Amino acid sequence: MRIAMDHAYLQYTGRVDFTDPAHPVFLFPATFVRFRLTGRRLVVYLHNAHHLWENRLGVVINGEQFGVALPWDADCEIDLSAHLAEGVNDVMLFKRQDSCHKVIFDSLETDGELLPPPERPTRRIEFYGDSVSAGEVTERDDHAGQLDPPDHNARWNNVWHSYAWQCARMLNAEISDIAQGGIALQDGRGWFPPCGMLTAYDKIAYNPHWHDVRPWDFTRWTPHVVVIAIGQNDNAQGDYMHEDYDGDLACAWRSDYRRLIANLREKYPHAYILCTTTVMMHSPEWDQAIGEAVAAVADDRVRQFRYTGNGAVTPGHVRRCEAETMARELANYIETLPNVWED
Repeated sequence: MRIAMDHAYLQYTGRVDFTDPAHPVFLFPATFVRFRLTGRRLVVYLHNAHHLWENRLGVVINGEQFGVALPWDADCEIDLSAHLAEGVNDVMLFKRQDSCHKVIFDSLETDGELLPPPERPTRRIEFYGDSVSAGEVTERDDHAGQLDPPDHNARWNNVWHSYAWQCARMLNAEISDIAQGGIALQDGRGWFPPCGMLTAYDKIAYNPHWHDVRPWDFTRWTPHVVVIAIGQNDNAQGDYMHEDYDGDLACAWRSDYRRLIANLREKYPHAYILCTTTVMMHSPEWDQAIGEAVAAVADDRVRQFRYTGNGAVTPGHVRRCEAETMARELANYIETLPNVWED
């Protein structure tokens, strides 16, 4: 039996593009569809639109998490039947990586039937970040505290192990992860030159590679907590915050950071907004600049958060074990915030 992707029992989470409801598009990491089904056959039909790196589809079936390699710019038929058990199966198909590719779903095929999905979490958390929030090279715990392995080609990228999604799971919170590897705050900076977070934050599609840039409708989903984790890649063309803290570039950055906070506060009037970086190494002046921007906003629900070892733990990407430590610290802090989960 073929199942259309707009079936009522398919539960979607994240910024899904439903321009064509029967062919939803996943671009952001941690975007997923979850469903429950009977039967012993499950085939997923989708198209993988490739831009960079190796691409993999994330899968969780009855708690078993794994990735499936996807060919480039091709229609795919992915048979997951071998992973099904007798009785009812709980399945999640998720976007493991950032906009290095996008997935367009076509349909599912099963010899069983769909059942009503599980209840959604009542807590909601949203992240705005870079490659660390997207889970780049998280699967290489053997490289904790080290540079990335050469020529990794994204084969170990997995947002499931990012601090962002680990934190959300610890809090039993629904996640939205607006994360892009290499992105900076401002356009033309960082290692993702097409745009910065100031341009990408309000989009459902933002990578100009596909010529489909479109705005996001913020009324579709409202978080209780927003985490802004930007400031790691902004020194790609020079560490000006460290070298000239009061210079024009540094002052403009702090002004633009305040503007991002103000934009998100306008969208989410009641959310806590936590401003941070990560434990990936960077000059401490970036965290100083964030603290100054937060102080200038003068809003008790806009706060700076610093991890133990902030900016000093690893020269490479944050591995699963390091991300777990970050996630635990962040989750513990969030649980101390007054009335944090009130709608």
